[in-house]
Amino acid sequence: MDDSMFDALCESVKEAGAIRRGEKKASRETRFSALDVKSIRESTGRTQEAFAQMIGVPLSTLRSWEQGKRAPTGPARALLTMFKTDPEQAAKLLHVA
Repeated sequence: MDDSMFDALCESVKEAGAIRRGEKKASRETRFSALDVKSIRESTGRTQEAFAQMIGVPLSTLRSWEQGKRAPTGPARALLTMFKTDPEQAAKLLHVA
């Protein structure tokens, strides 16, 4: 890494710190809309128990998502987005159709 790239990286880290401390406003924010997990599950025609097992999460986690107490993140969010887009194809990809 040359000096100019290293300097740019250091400046970015300093800027991130300032944003985190509230000293500077972020230039942009990314917000994700909430997934309606219950409607996604219902589109599959499965019970909470069956859907939780199918996507590999504890039943309590699925219930927390459906009640809005927690929100799915990472791979779980991606998987639920697949089910939202095409429930039948997502089930086939999981070999549970």
